[in-house]
Amino acid sequence: MIPYGRQSVDEDDIAAVVEVLNGDWLTQGPHVEEFESAFAARVEARHAVAFANGTAALHGACVAGGLGPTDVVATSTLSFVASANCARYVGATVRLLDVDPHTLNLDPTAVPDVDGLVAVHYAGLPVDLARLGRRPRIVIEDAAHAVGASTPDGPVGNCAHSDACCFSFHPVKSMTTGEGGMVTTNDDEFAARLRRFRHHGIRPRPDVGGWAYDIDEMGYNARLTDIQAALGRSQLRKLDGFIARRRELAARYHDLLGDAPVNLPAPAPAGFGHGQHLFPVRVAARDDVYRSLRAAGIGVQVHYVPIHRLSLYADAGESLPTADAAYAGLLSLPLYPDLTHAEQDQVIRSLRAAISEHTT
Repeated sequence: MIPYGRQSVDEDDIAAVVEVLNGDWLTQGPHVEEFESAFAARVEARHAVAFANGTAALHGACVAGGLGPTDVVATSTLSFVASANCARYVGATVRLLDVDPHTLNLDPTAVPDVDGLVAVHYAGLPVDLARLGRRPRIVIEDAAHAVGASTPDGPVGNCAHSDACCFSFHPVKSMTTGEGGMVTTNDDEFAARLRRFRHHGIRPRPDVGGWAYDIDEMGYNARLTDIQAALGRSQLRKLDGFIARRRELAARYHDLLGDAPVNLPAPAPAGFGHGQHLFPVRVAARDDVYRSLRAAGIGVQVHYVPIHRLSLYADAGESLPTADAAYAGLLSLPLYPDLTHAEQDQVIRSLRAAISEHTT
């Protein structure tokens, strides 16, 4: 099976993890801070705070931003449910937004008057937050797909038009820590609240003693281990190469499928750099094409069931026709650095055959 995504781990990554396993610290040690410092430098942010996963990162950003039960938080319906759940975790009301039919991102000029926004960079294509018609009190970028992406204002993660930016390092993402996440911000107090949140809400009390602490707000255990951080630091050194390879493969898909009866994903506009986490095409007879490709050993996936279609969000009660229309045809084709041209050619042949079988 050729999967839609997978990690690229080499001997340097393995050696970095083994070094930690042979050392004194497996968690709450120096490697997490080293990873955070390197990541902040890479995305040109003042702070980077590591989390156990991308969902915990989003949750922490909502808490640090002061969002709560009296607030309304908007996000794109075409995303993984974590983009909405993070607001519900803090008791906020979620408002789901339809997407632009070309980019499949939310339209920044059409964001309603809300207290918070979780702006999803779908498939790795950044939302142009410089075009926000009205800025909510708290703007959080969901950059789970967009590590390595950029805008005219610099790397995604520099928070040029947001309060915080959240990343995921799941194995199918452009770099991995196994599980893991990161929040970047340029606000010192926001970063301090993130660090407390991920560590049970603990405030050290050095005035009392080296052992002393207090807790005055709810927190969670959402820490990243040194083992994961060492892998992340090693992967980060290779991120530019990973992104370059993803972009090369995406360009090849565009070239070789240009005459096929498929709707290809939008390229990044001038001045933007695509993260290329996914290569989502839209096809007729999607369900039949999906089954044929899976039977042929091509591990396509659908990203995503729109959040408003999930039972948990049935009370959203809105018609979001553009997302529904996109969902009806969406298929994510295999895209990852170790995908060979021969494998990519196999994907393309199988896709063409499946489309021909089911749409003629």
